[in-house]
Amino acid sequence: MVFRIAELSDIKQMQVVRHLVKENTLSNPDLVPDKDVAYYISEKGKGWVCEVDGLVVGFSIIDLLEKSVWALFVDPDFAEKGIGKELHRLMLDWYFQQTKDKVVLGTAPNTRAERFYTLQGWTSVGSYSNGEIKFEMSYANWSH
Repeated sequence: MVFRIAELSDIKQMQVVRHLVKENTLSNPDLVPDKDVAYYISEKGKGWVCEVDGLVVGFSIIDLLEKSVWALFVDPDFAEKGIGKELHRLMLDWYFQQTKDKVVLGTAPNTRAERFYTLQGWTSVGSYSNGEIKFEMSYANWSH
């Protein structure tokens, strides 16, 4: 497994991974075009990928401007191998090097993602209007 900063040339493979997931699926794949991914990894924040045998099998993206996690997805065939945890660590370590402001994310309730974020120390602080759980991570909680 190779973990590295995401590049524009990774977007096609990142999109493949995004569409393989079984939970937190997009109702319409066109809702997240390649140009949006490019904007998030090059201007709004930063992204990371995990490669296995030259193929992207997971990625994470954090939005520094909006102080939120924009994406963390792992190919289901590579689940439970520590990929999500490492992508999460890389993303939050970088974020908290840039700012000490809290970061938020949303995920569907009763999913593996909800359990993952709870285990990583995120705090549930309510719900978004779309029904997703709103999680928050403070610098103090992350640095422990």
